[in-house]
Amino acid sequence: MLAPVLLTATEIHVGEVVKISDGDTLTLFTDGRQIKVRLAEIDTPEKGQPFGNKAKQALAGMVFGKQVKVSVVDVDRYGRTVGQVVTVDDNLDVNAALVSQGFAWVYRKYAKRAMLLDLEEEARKEERGLWSDAQPIAPWDWRQGERASKQTAATGAAFTCGTKRYCREMISCDEARFYLAQCGLARLDGDNDGVPCEKICR
Repeated sequence: MLAPVLLTATEIHVGEVVKISDGDTLTLFTDGRQIKVRLAEIDTPEKGQPFGNKAKQALAGMVFGKQVKVSVVDVDRYGRTVGQVVTVDDNLDVNAALVSQGFAWVYRKYAKRAMLLDLEEEARKEERGLWSDAQPIAPWDWRQGERASKQTAATGAAFTCGTKRYCREMISCDEARFYLAQCGLARLDGDNDGVPCEKICR
């Protein structure tokens, strides 16, 4: 069993977990109200990503219907309480357990506890959970890729590969990027840095 190492908390909530949104987000019922809680320091695979559903199931197995204590460390831009979650009955550090079992990455940008990195390294070596994948993709990289795909799809709807061949013919940076990525017009990226038509894309 993992012993909790509590973060410095400005506030503590104790209540029952009544909903699991995904591998790192739950809803706590406490004092007659519901609070959406994002687990601090970790990031689990997204819903459409490999191991996304398994991470959600793992979190549900640890906390759903149980009493937990949430040590609040922040409120994120979506208004969710960000905190460390510990089960009341067995004192399980849920954030650390998800990392240890291979269902979460340590969120480097926000991590405060070095022990989480040790747990992740151990899970990686043992090929637990998502680490059994030959090429696991960090959730933050996955989200960036999803956004890029949506942007490409939106751009693709606006442009088609035509007869244009030179930067002077492009009406915008978006069109230049489309011709480079979708039409294979490599000449637009003369210095091979991935940015076409420097004059309009800088």
